[in-house]
Amino acid sequence: MYFPSWLSQLYKGLSRPIRRTTQPIWCSLYRRLVQSSQRRNPEFNSFAVRTNTCGELRSSHLGQEVTLCGWIQYRRQNTFLVLRDFHGLVQVVIPQDESAASVKKILCEAPVESVVRVSGTVISRPAGQENPKMPTGEIEIKVKTAELLNACKKLPFEIKDFMKKTEALRLQYRYLDLRSFQMQYNLRLRSQMVMKMREYLCNLHGFVDIETPTLFKRTPGGAKEFLVPSREPGKFYSLPQSPQQFKQLLMVGGLDRYFQVARCYRDEGSRPDRQPEFTQIDIEMSFVDQTGIQSLIEGLLQYSWPNDKDPVVVPFPTVTFTEALATYGTDKPDTRFGMKIIDISDVFGNTEIGFLQDALSKPHGTVKAICIPEGAKYLKRKDIESIRKFAADHFNQEILPVFLNANRNWNSPVANFIMESQRLELIRLMDTQEEDVVLLTAGEHNKACSLLGKLRLECADLLETRGMVLRDPTLFSFLWVVDFPLFLPKEENPRELESAHHPFTAPHPSDIHLLYTEPKKARSQHYDLVLNGNEIGGGSIRIHNAELQRYILATLLKEDVKMLSHLLQALDYGAPPHGGIALGLDRLICLVTGSPSIRDVIAFPKSFRGHDLMSNAPDSIPPEELKPYHIRVSWPTDSKAERAH
Repeated sequence: MYFPSWLSQLYKGLSRPIRRTTQPIWCSLYRRLVQSSQRRNPEFNSFAVRTNTCGELRSSHLGQEVTLCGWIQYRRQNTFLVLRDFHGLVQVVIPQDESAASVKKILCEAPVESVVRVSGTVISRPAGQENPKMPTGEIEIKVKTAELLNACKKLPFEIKDFMKKTEALRLQYRYLDLRSFQMQYNLRLRSQMVMKMREYLCNLHGFVDIETPTLFKRTPGGAKEFLVPSREPGKFYSLPQSPQQFKQLLMVGGLDRYFQVARCYRDEGSRPDRQPEFTQIDIEMSFVDQTGIQSLIEGLLQYSWPNDKDPVVVPFPTVTFTEALATYGTDKPDTRFGMKIIDISDVFGNTEIGFLQDALSKPHGTVKAICIPEGAKYLKRKDIESIRKFAADHFNQEILPVFLNANRNWNSPVANFIMESQRLELIRLMDTQEEDVVLLTAGEHNKACSLLGKLRLECADLLETRGMVLRDPTLFSFLWVVDFPLFLPKEENPRELESAHHPFTAPHPSDIHLLYTEPKKARSQHYDLVLNGNEIGGGSIRIHNAELQRYILATLLKEDVKMLSHLLQALDYGAPPHGGIALGLDRLICLVTGSPSIRDVIAFPKSFRGHDLMSNAPDSIPPEELKPYHIRVSWPTDSKAERAH
């Protein structure tokens, strides 16, 4: 275990003998803590009425008397049943002799998924009846006593992973869904990874695990926050989107290294695969730069990575925001496959194709393309039509599909205007094969890249549904994206600026002068961690100068600095340089387990509409309970008629 130097001195002081006391209590506690941290195999049966778990018994346990507790998985011909607990399955032989009639009655009449306790002897299965697919497949339990602990009523669905169940039904009966092996695996792996992260951060690198408040005040910018009424008229708390301000204040307070498994809240409405409450691995450090944070996170993931996955290779590759957009059309690229965007403007300098001419005649006009491997083989005519419609509807852009195989010219008559020299240069630049298809578009750089970035993913999905393997599901491709813009124009008013990350992000050292002349061009010290095309973490070096922070808030972002007066005041009292990051734990575990949704790695998630289908939250509150908070519900007019019925 790691102790900072000052804490080591304190420990030594407390360990000195006082009069005749020679064995301070801290020594024994520390020794016990070290011993427990070194224990590799957890003791699953301590403090319980069982002697063993269902999944741990092997031929090495033959002849042992055991007591097991679990759920009846299934029963066959009243001769044996399979008992299940969190650890696995074991076969139990139902006694057939008259002397054990009471035991047989309990085990034969108890419904499936009833909870029972059985005691008996571990014996070998009869020759030829071993089950190599079960870890306990060489043995079975010869039962002597049995007790029905709780009978199970008729279930809304079977507790089997292969049974198809709607997500709504799973969420409504979440406590039953949690019994499935997949959910058990997901939640236990999540627990193990978090524990390893704690070890790495606290024990190996001296981080302090600190809880920050859940009730806070509204923060300018960012996502919408949930409001919590107070008993003071017109005053509300906000649930924090993240502990951002608190962790910066902890650095001002000299804690140096902070970490928290933080609960965060965002009122983002109905968004698929998002949760109104989610969990972050939240980290902040003093006296650190971007490289230090990146190295810390690489080591953290390498240390906490599950043993049943291929090890994490560090360092992770790094691209700039500009490079990511130009090459992949997105700031969170999936680098498990190619199909990179190529600039082919020079190929069509003298083109006769109208929309290419128009694009290249404009100041930032460009021609971009991606290559679809074996597209002529896997893509159908309707796919090409769908791609072109998507480009027109969502980007107001044209897509020109170019088949390099002259026999497959059902793409577009416009393609006939591509000269042979242009076709050959295209083949050279794109490194294409005969069955490949090139998707070509033209327009403003960012718009053209964004469109091709979307089509790159859409085409990958199409190719994989037709049998091609592009993205290895067992491969974990990490990527750092850096040098983001510090500001973006507001959608509702492009003349005004908003923070690309958050208003506490420090500008790139080389771009500080741009804040006072061309702030739109300033880069930030913001970095994102991407895994297989998903953003799993984001952070930045923070502004630790009160004057610069006040200028950005008041002058550039037009925010009310009074809302952040506490933070600005703290920065004036000797704030150290600091930076941090937050990893999205739900998303990370979702990707590690290969789950289709983050709801599959959260014990009690909300639906995509933000509802708890099990308890029917959110729920109505009687008017008399709202009075202390000085709140009155104003019902939408269109629902009055519904409430009247």
